[in-house]
Amino acid sequence: MKRFANLLVALVAMLHLGFLILEMFLWTSPFGLRTLQMSAEVAASSAVLASNQGLYNGFLAAGLVWGLVARSGGFAIQVFFLSCVMVAGLFGAVTATPSLFFIQALPAASALALVFASRERS
Repeated sequence: MKRFANLLVALVAMLHLGFLILEMFLWTSPFGLRTLQMSAEVAASSAVLASNQGLYNGFLAAGLVWGLVARSGGFAIQVFFLSCVMVAGLFGAVTATPSLFFIQALPAASALALVFASRERS
């Protein structure tokens, strides 16, 4: 079960790395416009904010990777960063678009549940 938990944590980290790439580098590209279903004008006017948001997603990804490779404290690190991702996904689902629940919050909640379930008790 620990291996599956780590796999889900890695998946959430990869999702956030993808969000970083989309928000920092592809926001105004044809791919970004198509993926996010927004006009070039909206993308251009929000590009600076999206870039900032992408950087934060990169920090979340880095924290999750840190939790996977940490020799000690990995459990606490994973719990903290997965909780941050879950809260961000829930907030985004309420304030931006409901699909963020499925894209961000649900994968993080699933990984968090498995991290707790696979915790080695000492």
